[in-house]
Amino acid sequence: MLILLADAFQADLPKRLEAFGEVTADVGRVGEAEIVIVRSKTKVGKDMIDAAPRLKFVIRGGVGVDTIDVPYAESKGILVVNTPEASSVAVAELAFALMLAMPARVVEADVSMKQGKWIKKDLERTELLGKTLGLVGIGRIARELAVRAKAFGMRVVAYDKYVDKSDSAEMTSLDRVFAQADYISLHTPLTDETRGMINTAAIATMKKGVRIVNTCRGQVIVEADVAAALKDGRLAGYAADVYDKEPPEGSPLLTAPNAILTPHIGASTAENLVRLGDCIVDRVKAYATKK
Repeated sequence: MLILLADAFQADLPKRLEAFGEVTADVGRVGEAEIVIVRSKTKVGKDMIDAAPRLKFVIRGGVGVDTIDVPYAESKGILVVNTPEASSVAVAELAFALMLAMPARVVEADVSMKQGKWIKKDLERTELLGKTLGLVGIGRIARELAVRAKAFGMRVVAYDKYVDKSDSAEMTSLDRVFAQADYISLHTPLTDETRGMINTAAIATMKKGVRIVNTCRGQVIVEADVAAALKDGRLAGYAADVYDKEPPEGSPLLTAPNAILTPHIGASTAENLVRLGDCIVDRVKAYATKK
């Protein structure tokens, strides 16, 4: 069978997959592929699925499957899986780094120093100790983030539509998360219900001066509303690794104050790429064994 690696993975992954079939990175051969393996860049939509009559198995190296038309794939008898266990630590560490960077004024300090300025008196910092972190979603990444937040002396509360109890956080309503949190970290899948959930109306229910971290999906916020809230001081900070469009050309976040932006690097650690490779090999092996 032909295995198509549509996106970039660890350099040794093609060799590891050769035990199960021919491996190619040529997307032009999608019509021959029985297995397609993607990350976040390649979109597996109706057109791609229709162009792949032999396709039986799609593996998403990562968590979110919103880049794959899962219902259409399943209607064609195509199995879709992800690798949620691989990326949890990598993304949680980035989310925590962004959460630390905002009150520590790290970016402003670094930029000013390189501009030859000494603005020590202007850079008042605050601490995470004693603050409340609100998690929207309590999946693997959020639970890893909770461990790190508690180690810094934070209280952790969370809302998840599908979870009533958790050892990682005090579960409560979304309204109470918004009302109590000094920091909010978003860990929800992109669905019709969550699309645009962080908007002007939602921000109005939050503590004035709250800081938001988004490492899940850019479309769960309304970028213009967040940018406006940063400008008027309703939000003290916003840190993101994901955007409505990527790259975020023309996004109001690019010129908004107190915004820290990274280019979707949450899963891009050397260790995570190794874990992704291991998970993908395991899934391909399981599929090949059942054939």
